[in-house]
Amino acid sequence: MRAYVVNRNAHPSELALVSGAPVPTPKPDEIIVDVYSAALNFFDILQSQGKYQIKPPFPFALGAEFAGRVAIDSPIPEGCNLRPGDRVFGMGQGSLADKVVAKWKLTNVLPDNLTFDQGAGLYITWPTSYEALVGRAELKSGETVLVNAAAGGVGIAAVQIAKGSFTPIGATVIAAAGSSSKLDVCKQLGSADYTVDYSKPGWQKRVLQFTGGKGADVVFDPVGRIADSLKCIAFKGRALVIGFASGNIEKLSLNLVLLKNVSIMGLHWGLYEQKEASRIPEVWDALLGLFSSGRVKPVIYSRIYSLEKAMEGLLALERRETWGKVIVRLRDENQGLVMAKL
Repeated sequence: MRAYVVNRNAHPSELALVSGAPVPTPKPDEIIVDVYSAALNFFDILQSQGKYQIKPPFPFALGAEFAGRVAIDSPIPEGCNLRPGDRVFGMGQGSLADKVVAKWKLTNVLPDNLTFDQGAGLYITWPTSYEALVGRAELKSGETVLVNAAAGGVGIAAVQIAKGSFTPIGATVIAAAGSSSKLDVCKQLGSADYTVDYSKPGWQKRVLQFTGGKGADVVFDPVGRIADSLKCIAFKGRALVIGFASGNIEKLSLNLVLLKNVSIMGLHWGLYEQKEASRIPEVWDALLGLFSSGRVKPVIYSRIYSLEKAMEGLLALERRETWGKVIVRLRDENQGLVMAKL
């Protein structure tokens, strides 16, 4: 099968597609999935270089998120409700390949109203954003949330969840990003109420203007701008630390935390499988309901990459050129393998 096999620590620009990679052997709790679409993540870039906390032994196949069909020859573990041919999405090491093995408990049925391209990027970003806003910060209808890096995969999911999770009205969303084109994405595809360019000095004043001087009730930050955002957070506001996509781990001066009675909260969704597994199906039940209702919709980058061009997608992601989820298409929705055009 085709796959990006990593034999040594190397930048994605040094990786080549292998055509004769072995089909992975599933463990007793795993299924085999024919991959139709895969999503790219920034940590793929780090993992190929040995800079990510998860370090599979060499050789390993790159990629983590996928959507596809349970393979015809897949074993079905005891207790698994999936069957060969079922449309699914999930997470498994080596998703940038024609086939991937995945734990069946980490694999969900893909809603009928979503394509494989849309489903490929659901598994990591959407539960992260949902649990952060709803589970940790307990965002309420009518409150205001500031979403930093709002055009990225996790950010644009947060924008939609804040708008679509509450009835009759959602939260008010202020989307922050570093360019006008990305702010347009937040407005047009995420339905953000307001946008602000945080590359411009004094951007926090705009947030205060949007909120009538109060500030944002919740700050959602996957990039490393908590310190800057505390200048426009409300009294008793909640600040969510999601990640450090800027590359620098923040160090906070706690005087503003004290003076504004602010709560700083972290969210590491990957740890829930070990620490609070009972919460995982609750989050997915809520999210799948939102997807089926049409109140939220996955946002994918305008260019879909073939498997042969997947490393170009990772380089574009590394250069911060992309928005939404970056998708690699291996098979057409109702057809066979997609081969790159010469």
